[in-house]
Amino acid sequence: MTAFPARCLILACGNTLRGDDGIGPWLAQWAEERFRDEASVRVVASQQWTLELVDEVARAETVLFIDCSAEAEPGAVGVIEVEAGSAEGVGTHHLGAAELMAVARDLYGSLPRAASLLTVGAGSLELGEEFSAAVLDAIPTACAKVEETVGRLLAGA
Repeated sequence: MTAFPARCLILACGNTLRGDDGIGPWLAQWAEERFRDEASVRVVASQQWTLELVDEVARAETVLFIDCSAEAEPGAVGVIEVEAGSAEGVGTHHLGAAELMAVARDLYGSLPRAASLLTVGAGSLELGEEFSAAVLDAIPTACAKVEETVGRLLAGA
């Protein structure tokens, strides 16, 4: 648990040993550097989102979730708003953004005022530490979207 709630919590997930699935942790590392002088932004990267993150989600003013997407076109960068889903049947392992929000609501009676999910379409999830050409090409766009979304969340728009 952090000493203070983040105005913008960035939660990235992904496996750096599964090709494009590592884009979440890569973007988290980029965001850590980009926002290092901004105490209002906290960055957390993990292999998957688990119940241990619920406390931080409940205490954050806003959240930007970052993950790769196996359903999106390879290299496609998207940002959508996230609403709390249902916590019914939530497991103890990997949770989605809406499920994390639902558990935060149900356990703590608290939700961030706004939450977004940024995804980058995966071209390959094969074993390896290299990104596909599509994801490599998408990195500048993804970084710009992280910066834009954090700015929007902090501004309250």
